[in-house]
Amino acid sequence: MNLPKLIITDIDGVWTDGGMYYDQTGNEWKKFNTSDSAGVLFCKKLNIPVCIITGEDTEIVKRRSDKLKIEYLYQGISNKLKVASDLCAKLNIDLSDVAYIGDDLGDVELLKAVGFSCAPNNASSYIKEFVHYVTRKNGGDGAFREFVEHVLLQSVSIEKLIND
Repeated sequence: MNLPKLIITDIDGVWTDGGMYYDQTGNEWKKFNTSDSAGVLFCKKLNIPVCIITGEDTEIVKRRSDKLKIEYLYQGISNKLKVASDLCAKLNIDLSDVAYIGDDLGDVELLKAVGFSCAPNNASSYIKEFVHYVTRKNGGDGAFREFVEHVLLQSVSIEKLIND
């Protein structure tokens, strides 16, 4: 596998456990695992842009994306394949140059279209049938970081990832 030119990720069920928490005043909460931020850091070290495409549209995801300085954020998206295709055209790359991790029905078309696809361990079994790799970790437990490490270590040494 060649080094991807773009990493795309879903959020709910990948960076989170898929749970949505609400308090009595209507606030929504999501729990992120900080180990996933290392996946973004590794991509930055190798100048690989990261893109979030999610069906949800929340300030929480925007804040997480801003904090990690993620290059591309698309929220409230129902057709993830179209958004990814448009971004690839903008970056002058092909979908075969993309690695993507997703976990649910809205991810299937994009999982099937990219060069390398992945799902977290706790994704439904029928989603896992469409991917090249299934993480050992569940969504919300560092699955994004494991995905990135798996993809990058096919082409780059661990020393380059941690020492550069």
